[in-house]
Amino acid sequence: MRAMIGTWRMSLGGVARGLGLLEAGADCLDAVTEAVAFVEDDPAFTSVGFGGLPDREGCVTADAALMDGGTLRLGGVMSAQNIRNPIRAARRLVERAENCLLAGEGAQRFAREAGLEMQDLRTPQALARWREALAQRDAVRQPYRGHDTVCVLALDEAGRMAAGTSTSGLFLKEPGRVGDSPLVGSGFYCDARYGAAAATGLGEEIMRGCLSYEVVSLMRRGAGPHDACVRALRGLQARLKRQGETMRDVSLIALTPAGIFGAATSLRVFPFAAGKDGAAEVYLAGSDGQTRRASPGEADAQP
Repeated sequence: MRAMIGTWRMSLGGVARGLGLLEAGADCLDAVTEAVAFVEDDPAFTSVGFGGLPDREGCVTADAALMDGGTLRLGGVMSAQNIRNPIRAARRLVERAENCLLAGEGAQRFAREAGLEMQDLRTPQALARWREALAQRDAVRQPYRGHDTVCVLALDEAGRMAAGTSTSGLFLKEPGRVGDSPLVGSGFYCDARYGAAAATGLGEEIMRGCLSYEVVSLMRRGAGPHDACVRALRGLQARLKRQGETMRDVSLIALTPAGIFGAATSLRVFPFAAGKDGAAEVYLAGSDGQTRRASPGEADAQP
C-alpha cells in the first residue's frame, strides 16, 4: 500500500509527484520532500517558499520540518531566509541525531554548506503586495488569512511513514515569529506504528493543543483518522469556548499505517489532496465533520 495526503488544493501537484515516486520505489521521506518542494517552487502559492509573503520588515522567513515515523527522528529549519527549498534542508537534518532543528543564520549556514540552492524568496509581486499592505491603515494588525502551510503525509510500500511541512508564515508577521509548522507535536507528528498527522492554520491556536500529537495519540488508542482529527479539533474548541474564546482557522489531516486518511476543520470548507496507489484527487472537509470527494468544478475552484 502506498498513500499520501496534503493540505489545500495547492498540494495536488506535489502529492501527485510524491505518489509517482512512491510507485517507482522511493521511500516516504524522499517522496514527502519532493511533494513539498513542488509547492515551495511555485510562486503562485504565496504562503510557501519562493514567492512567499514578507514579514513586517519585508523579509520572507521560512519554516519547514520533516519527521521519520520509523525512527521518530526529525529535522527542521525556522526563521530561515534565502533557502530556495527549506524542506530539502529539513531532509538533510532528519539524518542527524543532534543539532537537527536550526534557526535563522544557523539554518542558512547549514544550507549553504550542504550545497543547497540559495535564493531570495521574495518576488516582485510579493514585494508589491507588502508595500500595498503597509500603506493601508492598520495593516500590521490584519495579517494574511488565506491558505497557508503545506503539510504532506506519506506511507510507502515498506510500511514506512513520514510527515513534512513548509510555510513562510503569516503575512506581515512580527520579525522572528515562528508558528506551529516546524514544531514537533503541534505542526506535525509521525509514528509509523499508529499513523501521522499535520496541522495548518493559525499556528498560535494549533500550538495550544499540540494538535498533531493529539491526533496520533487518539489513533494509538483506536480512533480512525477522520474521527481522531474531529475529536482533537473539537476538544480544543470546547476548551477555548469554556474560556470565552472562539477557535480561529485550524485544519488537520491524518494518515494510518493501513493507508486510510482523514481530515477535520474549523473552516466552512477545507480542501485537501490525497491518493492511494494511483492519481491524487481533491477532497473537501467541512466544519460539520463531513468529508467528500470534490467534483471537477469544485476542485478547480479551491485554493
